[in-house]
Amino acid sequence: MNYLSPILVGVLYALLMSLIREPHRRRFNAVMVAGAGAAYLSGGGFGVWEFPATAAITYAAYRGLESWTFIGIAWLMHTAWDLLHHIKGNPIMPFYHESSMACAICDPVIALWCLRGGPSLISLIRGRTARGTARPHTVDH
Repeated sequence: MNYLSPILVGVLYALLMSLIREPHRRRFNAVMVAGAGAAYLSGGGFGVWEFPATAAITYAAYRGLESWTFIGIAWLMHTAWDLLHHIKGNPIMPFYHESSMACAICDPVIALWCLRGGPSLISLIRGRTARGTARPHTVDH
């Protein structure tokens, strides 16, 4: 399995999300992680246990409507669920056996970005090239 691609997908996700202005970026990401939390519902292989896992991730995503920290936590919860599916359950994409492991590598990259407050990477890059240092950002909790 290629381990670099899922990392790049996580970085690309954060870059694309940087095109959305705050507070819409935070709210959009809360919706995205709620959707990711439901990804295994139609056949993840853990039967009825798929429902409480989805509910827990959805709750964290709901709290994420007002907190980047909760969005990061929800992505880490999804990471744990991905790992369990890779070890014992069904892959997130039935046609790609390693998809749950790839997701488990990608999700923490997104989670780290969220735990840093979901800063605009585009603004950070522009600030670094314009002044030689990154612009400080604020974290809303």
